[in-house]
Amino acid sequence: MSSLSSSSALRPAPIHLLLAFASGGLLTLMVDFNGLVGLHGGAMYSSWVAHGTGTVAALIFLALLRLAPRSGTTTEKPHAPLWAYLGGVSGALTVTLTSTTVNTPLALSGTLALGLAGQVLFSLAADRWGLFGLPKRVPRLKDFAALALIFAGSMIIIFGQG
Repeated sequence: MSSLSSSSALRPAPIHLLLAFASGGLLTLMVDFNGLVGLHGGAMYSSWVAHGTGTVAALIFLALLRLAPRSGTTTEKPHAPLWAYLGGVSGALTVTLTSTTVNTPLALSGTLALGLAGQVLFSLAADRWGLFGLPKRVPRLKDFAALALIFAGSMIIIFGQG
């Protein structure tokens, strides 16, 4: 991995900000839908349904991509490391856990708020130690301040209902 030395490399493009924001909305829908399935069939069933549906959707997208016109030049991409395919395992666990917690007093907002705090905490650790091939980046005080604000906001969402 290359180091992030350029100032422009540290600033995301507006489209990337929009896509990341949209993925948060889709994640919210996914947790809500999976929780509804989990309420009626259990957390493990919810995980099976989510991943079965995802498999069918991926196959449809792959079929559509095969039909799309191709440019004359193709570049060979390096193969992903074998451990990268374990993302499906963490996805299955995520669906199972969120399908359980969304149907508790945490509800959708508390589940996602604490999930966001967990994502940020783990990502700071992954950056710090360069886990999974990421470039190493030492977290700064502002990173921990942001994490504290996310955690404080989570507590307000969860316990601030009076």
